[in-house]
Amino acid sequence: MLLLALDTATPAVTVALHDGEAVIASSSQVDARRHGELLLPAVDRVLAEAGVTLDAVTGIVTGIGPGPYTGLRVGLMTADTFGLALGVPVHGVCTLDGLAYAADVEKGPFVVATDARRKEVYWATYADSRTRLTDPAVDRPADIAERVAGLPAVGAGAMLYPDTFPVVHEPEHVSAAALASFAAERLAAGEELPAPRPLYLRRPDAQVPRNYKVVTPK
Repeated sequence: MLLLALDTATPAVTVALHDGEAVIASSSQVDARRHGELLLPAVDRVLAEAGVTLDAVTGIVTGIGPGPYTGLRVGLMTADTFGLALGVPVHGVCTLDGLAYAADVEKGPFVVATDARRKEVYWATYADSRTRLTDPAVDRPADIAERVAGLPAVGAGAMLYPDTFPVVHEPEHVSAAALASFAAERLAAGEELPAPRPLYLRRPDAQVPRNYKVVTPK
C-alpha cells in the first residue's frame, strides 16, 4: 500500500504519503488564497522526500470537506485526475474526521469546527478520535452554543469564537498525514471510505448576477 493523501478544504494545503504502516513524507502550508498554486509542488516535494515516483502510488485519499467551494474543488479535482491517470482508487475522508483523528483531546466527547466564513463554522461532534456522532453541518456559533456547551473543541473555527468554544485544542488545521493514517487504518480493517464527492453544505459565494445587461449583438 502506498497512499497519496491531500486536502484543500481549509486554508492548509496539505499532502502526505503513507506506506500502510506509517506516514513516510508530508508537507503542509497555510495559505487560503493559493491552493491551486501550492498543491502540485507540494506533491512533488513529498514524492521526492520519500524517494518514490507518482506511478508507485496505489491509492489516493482526498479530504472531501466541508469547505469553501473554490479551495475544496482544487483538491478533489487533483485527486480525481491522479486516480484516472494512475488507474488507482480514490477514497474520500471527511476533513473534520481528519482533524478529530489528530486531536490532542484525552477523551471525548468533543467538537471539531473549521472556519466556514460568513461568521459561520463547519462542525460535528465526536465520541472519540475515530467516531463521529453527528453529520457535518454549517451554522453560526451562537446558534449551536447550547448543543456544544461544555465540550472541548478542536480546529481553527473554534479558535475564532471563544464565547461558544472556550476550551480549544490542537490541531488548528487538518493535515494530510492524519487523513492518510485514518484512511489506512480503515482500509486495513476492510472498511469502505466515502466516495470523493464534495461536502459543500451550502451554495458557493460566487453567484451569477441577476438582470445583467446583454452586450452581444442580436
